[in-house]
Amino acid sequence: MIINTGMRTDIIQYYTPWLLKRFEEGYVFSRNPVYNYIVTRYELNPNLVDCVIFCSKNYRPILKDLHKITDRFNTHFQYTITAYDKDIEPNVPSIDESIKTLLELEKIVNSRRICWRYDPVLLTNKYTIDVHKKTFEYISSQLAGHIDRCIFSFVAFYNRFENYLPELVQMTEQEKDLLAKELGTIARKYNIHIQTCGTNGDYLKYGVYPSSCVNLEILGKANGVCFKKIKHSGLRIGCHCIESRDIGAYTSCPNACKYCYANSQDLSKVMENYKKHDPNSPLLIGNLTEQDTLQHGKQISFLVKSIKPQREFFFSSGFC
Repeated sequence: MIINTGMRTDIIQYYTPWLLKRFEEGYVFSRNPVYNYIVTRYELNPNLVDCVIFCSKNYRPILKDLHKITDRFNTHFQYTITAYDKDIEPNVPSIDESIKTLLELEKIVNSRRICWRYDPVLLTNKYTIDVHKKTFEYISSQLAGHIDRCIFSFVAFYNRFENYLPELVQMTEQEKDLLAKELGTIARKYNIHIQTCGTNGDYLKYGVYPSSCVNLEILGKANGVCFKKIKHSGLRIGCHCIESRDIGAYTSCPNACKYCYANSQDLSKVMENYKKHDPNSPLLIGNLTEQDTLQHGKQISFLVKSIKPQREFFFSSGFC
């Protein structure tokens, strides 16, 4: 099975001590976001966890201790660096700070395990197509040769944006096509593999590959391991990723990004949950109660066997 640490909140930036303790103790609890009384236990054992997926906007808090996880587990890292300032991403490091941290991360884990996420792409009067073009070119020039690929998505429009992101301009299909063309052209210039996330749009003519951010082929190549050929069911419409289990919690990310699907835009609710965090609890937010039902999660391995040594595995497909 695949463990994911970053789909519901930025665990790395805000909860690194908790995460390290969970791996040290060898298990974690995850609360069902729909049926809150159901809590699932997962064993954090390399024999049961095929790969640990990280997704963060700031890996700085975990860099010095990351080896405690990477020494034992297959891993993959999604690093989000966008064009936005504090008006959209209030508590996210600057572009240059993020680039610096990514380059330090690369020294620890190797570029083949790092995916740069330039998403979501949104338009306002400030963040125009031209701004995206210039910013994407700058970041690409700094990250070329230090990442495995780049993934971008177009922002999903939610009704709540009318209140929390009123400056958002709904993107036309023509604008999406133009953005894909511009990003694809720049990526090709810097020899960066680029693909979409969560869309069935066809931009292959611009050198932009279809959606599949985390699949077994990518994970296999990155870690030098061999996976079975398994159908990727995806996590939502337009997604073609391998199924994973997230150990985070919704409405618990102080990054407070205005476009975030996983956070309430009522920051008081976010901070209320943040204050409930107990670094010693198996749950990210709060503790197990008498009303909770604890169950053991199914942990079925997708792995076949280890394959070539690291210096050669780049030429493997990741499948057997």
